[in-house]
Formats: sequence, C-alpha cells, structure tokens
Amino acid sequence: MKRTRSQDRILNLLKSGKQAISAQDIYVELRHRNQAVGLATVYRALDALKLEGVVQVRTLANGESLYSSIQEDKHHLTCLQCGRSIPIDECPVHELEQQLQTTHNFKVFYHTLEFFGLCDRCHPSS
Repeated sequence: MKRTRSQDRILNLLKSGKQAISAQDIYVELRHRNQAVGLATVYRALDALKLEGVVQVRTLANGESLYSSIQEDKHHLTCLQCGRSIPIDECPVHELEQQLQTTHNFKVFYHTLEFFGLCDRCHPSS
C-alpha cells in the first residue's frame, strides 16, 4: 500500500518521538517544521496508518487520544484525578494474544493494557 506524503511525514514524526502525542500536537509540530497540513488531513492520515498497523492509539481517561508508532506494547497505570500515567513493563496477555490470533484467524497489530485509579500523590497511603 502506497502512503501519501502526509502519512509519511506523520509516521516519521511519530517514529522520532519519545512519547505518544495528540493529533493536535502532530498538526502543530508539522507546521513548526514547515510541513503544513490540515488538521483533518492529520486525522485521516492517522486513521490510514492505524489500519496499516504501523500506528497505535491510546485514549486517556479525559478522552484525549495519543498516537505513537508501534514499537512495543505499552501498558500504564493512569490516575483518574491528576492524569499522571505510569508505564508498566509487565504484560500478562502476550500468550493470550498469540492464542487469539490462531483461534480466530485475527491479525493483531498491537494491544494496550491500562489500569485506572488513584496514584500515590492523589491517594497517599496512611
């Protein structure tokens, strides 16, 4: 599948980033790089890249979507009060992912695992 210039620019931006970013931030960053593209085009390109299996999206508790290139599965503890997101390295679902791909003949591009609650700053142990 041939990518558009906008899709290539967005994918390159995501690959060079250290963390997931919003579509609005992608739009702003491309404009700073003199690679002007409309916000609607950013969303269309992100949708196409998701379907291609090279971009993943993570939706925060406040509804904001963050995009990143697929490099490895990312898992988080997310505080519902302050929004802090703590990455976790453990993944108990890798075996399940393989099993589901086989039993359902379903190509899995990525998965997310996220737990929501209160962090130690918002709910300190007494």
